[in-house]
Amino acid sequence: MIRPASAKRTSLLGILAAGTFLAAALGQPAGSARAAGASGDTGEQIIHADDHPENWLTYGRTYSEQRYSPLDKINRENVGQLKLAWINELDTNRGQEGTPLIVDGVMYASTNWSKVRALKADTGALLWAFDPKVPGNIADKGCCDTANRGVAYWNGKVYVGTFDGRLIALDAKTGKQIWSVNTIPQEAALGKQRSYTIDIAPRVAKGRVIIGNGGSEFGARGFISAFDAETGKLDWRFFTVPNNKNEPDHAASDSILMNKAYKTWSPTGAWTQQGGGGTVWDSLIYDPVTDLIYIGVGNGSPWNYKYRSDGKGNNLFLGSIVAVKPETGEYVWHFQATSMDQWDYTSVQQIMTLDLPINGETRHVVVHAPKNGFFYMLDAKTGQFIKGNNYTYENWAYGLDPKTGRPIYNPEALWTLNGKEWYGIPGALGAHNFMSMAYSPKTGLVYLPVHQIPFVYKNQAGGFKAHPDSWNLGLDMVKVGLPDTPEARTAYLKDLKGWLVAWDPVNMKAVWKVDHKGPWNGGILATGGDLLFQGLATGEFHAYDATNGNDLFNFNMKSGVIAPPVTYTVNGKQFVAVEVGWGGIFPISAGGMSRASGWTVNHSYIAAFSLDGKASLPPMNEIGFLPVKPPAQYDTKVVDKGYFEYETYCQTCHGDGAESGGVLPDLRWSGAIRHQDAFYNVVGRGALTAYGMDRFDTSMKPDEIESIRQFIIKRANETYQREVDARRNDKNVPDSPTLGITQ
Repeated sequence: MIRPASAKRTSLLGILAAGTFLAAALGQPAGSARAAGASGDTGEQIIHADDHPENWLTYGRTYSEQRYSPLDKINRENVGQLKLAWINELDTNRGQEGTPLIVDGVMYASTNWSKVRALKADTGALLWAFDPKVPGNIADKGCCDTANRGVAYWNGKVYVGTFDGRLIALDAKTGKQIWSVNTIPQEAALGKQRSYTIDIAPRVAKGRVIIGNGGSEFGARGFISAFDAETGKLDWRFFTVPNNKNEPDHAASDSILMNKAYKTWSPTGAWTQQGGGGTVWDSLIYDPVTDLIYIGVGNGSPWNYKYRSDGKGNNLFLGSIVAVKPETGEYVWHFQATSMDQWDYTSVQQIMTLDLPINGETRHVVVHAPKNGFFYMLDAKTGQFIKGNNYTYENWAYGLDPKTGRPIYNPEALWTLNGKEWYGIPGALGAHNFMSMAYSPKTGLVYLPVHQIPFVYKNQAGGFKAHPDSWNLGLDMVKVGLPDTPEARTAYLKDLKGWLVAWDPVNMKAVWKVDHKGPWNGGILATGGDLLFQGLATGEFHAYDATNGNDLFNFNMKSGVIAPPVTYTVNGKQFVAVEVGWGGIFPISAGGMSRASGWTVNHSYIAAFSLDGKASLPPMNEIGFLPVKPPAQYDTKVVDKGYFEYETYCQTCHGDGAESGGVLPDLRWSGAIRHQDAFYNVVGRGALTAYGMDRFDTSMKPDEIESIRQFIIKRANETYQREVDARRNDKNVPDSPTLGITQ
């Protein structure tokens, strides 16, 4: 039951009192979040979240998105007694990235393929489930798995964005659909609809559901939309990059884009066909202190700056935070962290607001740790750069200008302009991705999941050419694959790292860190019990001491974790819950290298822990995709062509060099590669479209598809014995550093 925040909040108390009879009729406590929501007061409850810490009402728990809970019944002294309380098994063994919400003892969780389920938060019992029935062929329209990061709650409704671009409102009590809208505008400036997807969690502010989209890798133009929370009617839209004719969109962004942003783009670049990018696929938050919405803007489309904008201009608002007004979407300020972006250094990573002592005064600030490896602090009201520093090793810039915060480029990193191959750290997956960071007001530290995943950048030969149904980056897609010699692969594996860093945002320095086996680990939760909770790619779920990083609890989940945990109470008992299931772009595209860095067979479920838990995990398959002896013969004349086609169309789902990372099927052991017709039925005609495998007969000719089959057979022969030997030694297989493409 939610307690009133204070005696001074007479308007809130009056609303709650007026809703008493309705709440009683519904069998709900008068002070509950559902009752308050029915009176239009969910926003007040989020603002005063610390007055009802048993709940987790919005994505980051509070509007500040600090992912800190004051709950302390589980603490440093007793966390070692934590036990599994319950699990709820999911029906998709893919990446699970969601943050569950908890409202008065009910958990609302979104899962892969944009599905939603409501559970009893103390037992995990299913109350209802909703499947938006996203078409299977949509899977290859997004870059990075069909994951979903969470739902929003407001006025007794649950909101979810679907991978095919819808925003749906559900009745929180029954799961029945109330309304559904298509969030994707028909882009008159480009003449057609682009490849948009949604995996972002919606946010609700002042009665408006705010949602962004993804799709820059395929061709998209970024925007966010605000819909009326009660009716689904579009209220306003803000585009993050201009249209290609500098004409009005009849949107909130028209003035700033036409008068300022358009001048920062070349009028003849490939962006005029690819949309420019700038999609808002992860972070956007509402700040009630400044009454502003902060938008995290993504990378360009295509990535290649020379092709995208002829190597000219800063390309606003790529790699930026943009502040707008919640009622109208009107532009207020922006800060561009990565101008001239040519590395996929998005700024969509988590935005957080803090009140910190700066030069003897407390300032309300925005802090941000985007992909590019720098930690930024901005004035929340004006966007003024206050300070910044690199939170990890990076080789693309020498530092930040202390007045403007602009990067001081390493000339060698400007690969699109100098025409050279570039081994970048951070790579395109960034030093920090969607995995949530957390802040503890008790320690004054930000806890940041960091990884180092290098990337090889090289211009696409012959100028930019867009391929249908494929990533269109302007890069040599063969070069972005894994290193092609044993020595280079060994060096790459040495550079592949992951860790948790405790970062002092005032002094801009690391205080301590915890090294992990590899990258792509889960988000962070900080609690009043001086604890940090995090799941890892290896399947371990940890509780660390927030003051020094000491490992106080470790549980084997038997599957990798990338989602951030949450904590809540039911009837006074504290729980810690997390979605389990490894996925996203690193494991599905990096293939064998992702397995080498820490890998378990993928299983998806929601798990909750308590001090008196009595549950246990059921038996789970720990073997994964088993090698099957492939056909002995393949056509050596076409395998090089097949390698190119595979890397262009297949690598980002089925793994570099035809080696799966354990999430999606390993094509080396597929029965379809044994017969030309069977393979064409799947790849060309779409026999498995319902399961997420799109058809490619309009993108490739039959002989090109056949060359892919020959390449896969070649790779199966090269790796079969290695896989058999590895499984003979250990059924849960981390690959050796000698894996990769044999030229």
